[in-house]
Amino acid sequence: MHIPDGFLAANTWVPTWVISIGGIGYCLKKVSNILKDKMIPLMGVMSAFIFAAQMLNFPVAGGTSGHLLGGVLAAVLLGPCAGAIVISIVLLAQCLIFQDGGLTALGANIFNMSFIGAVGGYYIYSFIRKLIGDKKRVVIAAGISAWLSVVLASSMCAIELAISGTSPLNIALPAMVGVHVLIGIGEAVITCLVVGFVVKVRPDLIY
Repeated sequence: MHIPDGFLAANTWVPTWVISIGGIGYCLKKVSNILKDKMIPLMGVMSAFIFAAQMLNFPVAGGTSGHLLGGVLAAVLLGPCAGAIVISIVLLAQCLIFQDGGLTALGANIFNMSFIGAVGGYYIYSFIRKLIGDKKRVVIAAGISAWLSVVLASSMCAIELAISGTSPLNIALPAMVGVHVLIGIGEAVITCLVVGFVVKVRPDLIY
């Protein structure tokens, strides 16, 4: 889902850069108002964990592979704004160090994975958590929203490619979503395992 340089036209990557910069600025302001002593080291640990986890790919289908996005996982533990910042930092590091995703497309990648994935995924998680009444509501809500966040982020990626004229929507959307429906299962499993472990040993860390 990391879009490289040259795949997006200026009519797509410029607006997504503007939206992402504005969104990050808003998130930084919100996080600074609620910053607690434990949040800074937790954000650092979460950034390192997701960065390392994204280096590990798992096979999906037809020779494709996927990896953890971590948006919902970060948001469940840190809140939507801090989660978006963490994912943005990871995407920036991957872009500059490993050339995983282009610099011009970084705004779109941040928009897709930090804001659609982490922030959007968090509000889906929050809604599902309120609907489920048993003690396992946190883990179940996290798993479902993690899967949905991957599907929604990949759908937005396909729309951006279509707007840029890179690929028609009727081709890009089924191709992106079809693969990421499967990748989302891996995302959901990993998210459930981590959140379930945290709920057992340190439930106070759940945002």
